[in-house]
Amino acid sequence: MRKRNVLLFLLLLLCRAGDSRGQAPTSVHCTEEDRVIFDRYVRAMKTKQTLPPGELITETALFFLETPYVASTLEKEPERLVVNLREMDCTTLVETCLALVHTLKSGQPSFETYCRHLQRIRYRDGAIRDYTDRLHYFSDWIYENERKGLVRDMTRQIDGKPCRISVSWMSAHPESYRQLKSHPRWVEVIRRKEEEISARKGYAMIPEASLAACDGGMKNGDLVCFVTRIEGLDISHLGIICRKGEVLNFIHASSQARKVIVEPRSLARYVADIRTNAGVMIVRPE
Repeated sequence: MRKRNVLLFLLLLLCRAGDSRGQAPTSVHCTEEDRVIFDRYVRAMKTKQTLPPGELITETALFFLETPYVASTLEKEPERLVVNLREMDCTTLVETCLALVHTLKSGQPSFETYCRHLQRIRYRDGAIRDYTDRLHYFSDWIYENERKGLVRDMTRQIDGKPCRISVSWMSAHPESYRQLKSHPRWVEVIRRKEEEISARKGYAMIPEASLAACDGGMKNGDLVCFVTRIEGLDISHLGIICRKGEVLNFIHASSQARKVIVEPRSLARYVADIRTNAGVMIVRPE
């Protein structure tokens, strides 16, 4: 029992320590089990870390198969970096896989390095001041992480068509967000950011009817972003491309299956089956 307490204490020190290069988070919410899973992942990927980023993203997503689907794991106050390798939703699965791959490729696969990469991916400029710094809309996530050189929006190159993105959901429904209810002044901050996102040019989407003709341009490890018809929202779900023979499938944290799965339906069939899906964006990790 005493040994376990010492290990937990050391883990908590790690989770709260600053990196000597000034990049690591100063406050991390994690558990001992997250560190155990991280170490198991690094061992599992030891012989695969030289794979191209896309293939390594797919292998990383497959590592998390059967991980339980749990929503809203990031909603902690005050705002801090949440590391949860035990439970995931569609967004945290994507962020986790991307951060883990960058950690392996860094040549310093430590838990602290992982935390640093995760924070850089999840927050607008890599810094956490409050809730509004988190990249809540995935179209904004794509924009900011493309600026950082971490991903590239491939949608236009795969014959995507221009589309309009207009976001307003969060500021229109602040009662649905605990932090906005607790801090009403942040609603205006979010509203201004929504206006900025909506004013950007160059959005593109592969419509449902064009998916079959465009799937040859999609590669393992590409992020598939499902564009929704729901007013005020941009992207309603995420997955990671994974080909099964000639069939284009994807890995995702499924709210229906309640776990991370390889979707049994093809990408085209999945989009067609969900009435609110308008099409997809395809984003490639760099």
